[in-house]
Amino acid sequence: MSPSRRCRPGRSLPPTASSKAAALPRILTVPATGSTNADLLALAGDRAVDEGTWLRAEQQTAGRGRQGRVWDSPAGNLYASALVAIRPDDPPAAGLALVAAVALEETVRGVLPDARALQLKWPNDLLLDGAKLSGILLERGVADVVVGIGVNVAHHPALPDRATTSLRAAGATVDAATLLERLADRFASWLGVWRAQGIGLVAAQWSARAHPVGTALSVRLPDQTTLQGQFLGLDVGGALLLGLADGTRHVIHAGDVFVV
Repeated sequence: MSPSRRCRPGRSLPPTASSKAAALPRILTVPATGSTNADLLALAGDRAVDEGTWLRAEQQTAGRGRQGRVWDSPAGNLYASALVAIRPDDPPAAGLALVAAVALEETVRGVLPDARALQLKWPNDLLLDGAKLSGILLERGVADVVVGIGVNVAHHPALPDRATTSLRAAGATVDAATLLERLADRFASWLGVWRAQGIGLVAAQWSARAHPVGTALSVRLPDQTTLQGQFLGLDVGGALLLGLADGTRHVIHAGDVFVV
């Protein structure tokens, strides 16, 4: 299991011993903070942490989802962020969304009493029997990417536009701290695959755990345009390929995706 230590909110964290040692997961925990993503971005900018560092909050007061949405953050769920240092020879950083997704799916699959209804939805949502279980938010720093992950462990919010669920509702007994220890190890492993072999194997694993080709999807683009079509797979960079009824194909790099 990964080492874990508690920190007081607002305190600077000591630098890691070396960049090589920092590749191993290191979990720092605070009782509460505004946003683990914002805190870790600030610490990375101050060179106070290295790659391999995870920051977990037992509760967030200003959690964020994709496209600026508020992320409800009651105590008992998982709110954590990981730091990835972008190296000159790394694959495109956008692929880290799939890295995080496959690592999280593998972790959650291992704690559910019945994972047959577990499925990934592009780009990195995890669904259980069609209900949203988690969310992932990537944010770019100067030379780093922070990967924020929220999982409904003990509670799940009521959302107006989609069903939600939690691990506890599905019969899992794992707590947030233990879940993160397992996730940190799986993320480090898939990060190594991404660096050594590119996005190919990561995308193949994502595709094996996602909605199948031909699934009917509705995609709401950032400009609020909605497209209806069929899932045609991923392009070489991990973007969604959407086939429309008129035979055209759209490459989707950002948007809200709903399984119809």
